[in-house]
Amino acid sequence: MELVLVRHPQPEVAPGICYGRSDVAASPSAIAAVAQGLREAGLPGDLPVFASPLRRCAELAAQLGAPVTFDARLAEMDFGAWEMQPWDAIPRAEVDAWSADLLHYRPGGGESVMDVARRVAACFDALRETRHPRALLVCHAGSMRLLAALHAGGSIEQAALRAASEAHRIDYGGIIMLKD
Repeated sequence: MELVLVRHPQPEVAPGICYGRSDVAASPSAIAAVAQGLREAGLPGDLPVFASPLRRCAELAAQLGAPVTFDARLAEMDFGAWEMQPWDAIPRAEVDAWSADLLHYRPGGGESVMDVARRVAACFDALRETRHPRALLVCHAGSMRLLAALHAGGSIEQAALRAASEAHRIDYGGIIMLKD
């Protein structure tokens, strides 16, 4: 299966704020610009579209002119009490505890990387079961890194560790193509 992964536009959140699972919006102009760029690239074309239900993804997916299947398993990580807090206000000891146990620590009491990996892997498996040869997914940087790691193979633990350990280099509105 070939997957076209699209990251949502930049959300309307101040720099330096932790906003994983928070349902923050992107500006209408940012959404329109990313949607226009995708259409100019011929996307989604006849591809089925799947998206995180969080507004920054859902509003982009809705503008693509194709039916959208929303799947909560594509949502970004839930950072619990860290959500909408400045990163520099989060106690250093908590950030260090997360760094020491990337897979199992629950930042702010939210989800662990393994929790997110399990739900993203379940979504990935369900997509493969649809037998669509290709699909377009509008989601988040964390979900995209996990999908790419799962696509590369290995155990779910290995994929989760690869995804959590790599630098975040996915631009807002960025595209990753995963091909078999």
